[in-house]
Amino acid sequence: MPETYAHLGSFSDWVSFASRQQTLYPPVQSGEFVRNQLRQILGFCHLPESPLAVKVEDRWEWDGIQGEAVSWWVGYGPRTHAYLLRPKGVKGPLPGVVALHDHGGFKYYGKEKIADGPLDLSDVLAVHREAYGGRAFANELAKEGFAVLVHDTFLWGSRRFPLDEMPVGIQRLARLEMASAGDVDGPFAEILEYNLAAAHHEHLIEKYCNLLGTTMAGVVCYEDRVAANYLLSRADVITSQVACIGLSGGGNRAALLLATHGGIQAAVIVGLMSTYSGLLDHNVYSHTWMLFPSGWSRYGDWQDIAACRAPMPLLVQYDLDDELFTVEGMKAAHERIADHYQKAGSPQNYLGLFYPGPHKFDLEMQTTAFNWLKEIFHRSS
Repeated sequence: MPETYAHLGSFSDWVSFASRQQTLYPPVQSGEFVRNQLRQILGFCHLPESPLAVKVEDRWEWDGIQGEAVSWWVGYGPRTHAYLLRPKGVKGPLPGVVALHDHGGFKYYGKEKIADGPLDLSDVLAVHREAYGGRAFANELAKEGFAVLVHDTFLWGSRRFPLDEMPVGIQRLARLEMASAGDVDGPFAEILEYNLAAAHHEHLIEKYCNLLGTTMAGVVCYEDRVAANYLLSRADVITSQVACIGLSGGGNRAALLLATHGGIQAAVIVGLMSTYSGLLDHNVYSHTWMLFPSGWSRYGDWQDIAACRAPMPLLVQYDLDDELFTVEGMKAAHERIADHYQKAGSPQNYLGLFYPGPHKFDLEMQTTAFNWLKEIFHRSS
């Protein structure tokens, strides 16, 4: 570790002092240890995780997709809205995938960032979807023969806090930042102002989570487990063949979901893997609270969470020019995951792939991930 950290300055020696207090990111005892300890760290894991008062809000068919707009209640706040996407004309149960939207500093929308529903939002989401090769990857995944569930989670889309319910100070900060953004008109202005405010609001939410005995990661993961249980409850889903997939914040959510839900049988994590030490002085500032469940560093590292279900099939896709991670941190995480799978006796069940380019889940990566999922479930059928 360097003696001086640019982000810590005169407090750089805090890092070594903390390391002397106790071992940080220690080798984990077992996957079971990780799963049990993680659930205690996350909180929000002691009550039933069933979707309540489920409703089908709408149905549609277009562009090779048969879609349902569904909603449910998680026990607090407004209703969760989701899309269930299937290939048009295909009968019988299909393998299921929980497709998890990213963070992206974009909380105005959730599921719509990765899925096309009955409304055309292509104009306002075009720039955001560049990281996905310009398309709604959840729809394309459904066309490959999957029942794909895409839902809003805590703080996004239908689950977001209204702007006028945020503290006045946060609203004022967002307006000041809007003024420096220049001319932004129409729906783009409303979306930008909300996203700017939500970035500040996330810090407040983490404080409330701590007061309520949980973490933001824990609340998001709880809602993702509720969604997974909805997918598993459907008669048109093969319950022994359910996976999760996501880029960036969606990959963060995928790691937590596979670690805490035994019904997830495979996972794809894209653009969200590094050792914690690889983030120091580089990328702590640019990441969400979801990546840092309070207290977890005393028990393990981030990649230990991803690997704790070994030998469950796991694909991790890394972007070598990802501005959110260092190459050293990504490669060290890859090696530690591979070691977990080696010790589990199934090294072939982990696949780590490195791609040139920035933070993304482009068409090449999507094709690889879709084919990997099809092969995994073909072998298990």
